[in-house]
Amino acid sequence: MADMDAFRPRPEAPNPPPAPLTPTVGAPAPGRSLRRTPVGASKRLNASFKSPLLASQRNVELSVVDLQNELGDLRKKSEDLAKQIAELTSEGYTLEELKQHIDQLHEYNDIKDVGQILLGKLAMVRGVTIKDLYGEFGLDLDD
Repeated sequence: MADMDAFRPRPEAPNPPPAPLTPTVGAPAPGRSLRRTPVGASKRLNASFKSPLLASQRNVELSVVDLQNELGDLRKKSEDLAKQIAELTSEGYTLEELKQHIDQLHEYNDIKDVGQILLGKLAMVRGVTIKDLYGEFGLDLDD
């Protein structure tokens, strides 16, 4: 039953009346107003509204020359990759070997990540640094 009391609304104390405005608190200094904008002509205040969305769209639009340059760069990159593929195939490598090698690298990295996590937890339990554990287990810090 005591647990149910925690969910019942508690009566709130009435808010105290607001403090009266005095010249030192809450009122503007003599000769100043409560306006947030400066008095006087301002170009930015009287300018027409410019949507930031339209400005960002103008930045995204690329000229024909920019697109042609980018296309040329991509074609060069494609040619370079084709040359690298030709070199590897001339050396006797196959696409399947490359895929298998990449899969093995991913598996190695996953296992290494698990090892790093375990070393970190062991270091916390022992109250030592991971560097200390590397020395204890004969691991190279650059590995």
